[in-house]
Amino acid sequence: MSVAAQRIDVAAGVLLRATDGAFLMSTRPTGKVCAGCWEFPGGKVEAGETVEQAIGRELHEELGITVQQVERWQVTEHDYPHARVRLHWCKVRAWQGDFEMREGQAMCWQTFPLTVTPILPGAYPVLQLLARERGASFSPVA
Repeated sequence: MSVAAQRIDVAAGVLLRATDGAFLMSTRPTGKVCAGCWEFPGGKVEAGETVEQAIGRELHEELGITVQQVERWQVTEHDYPHARVRLHWCKVRAWQGDFEMREGQAMCWQTFPLTVTPILPGAYPVLQLLARERGASFSPVA
């Protein structure tokens, strides 16, 4: 991590569809770092928030849904040029509301093999874990 890079805590939601176990991915909005890359929805954990509060707030702000069931799952870190990001991964199995892409992003339900690219590199470790859980594989495209 460079001296200038800061550490950012991020809550990331792995929304799992009950009918088939597919997971939701969305694109980074225009104007943000890595715009157009596919990622799991979520965002910064604000001062005084728990990870669960942050994921609930972020999914409501980005997708228009209300989270009903959150399970903390994994913590990973990734170095980007602008920051070291600590990702607090949460499995989200229940929510209310219809999806509204409030930041102009695209969304897509995915299974393995994935059909979306490019993928934000910070998501690679969790995609590998999800693939293993399903007896599939995921290899990042170099």
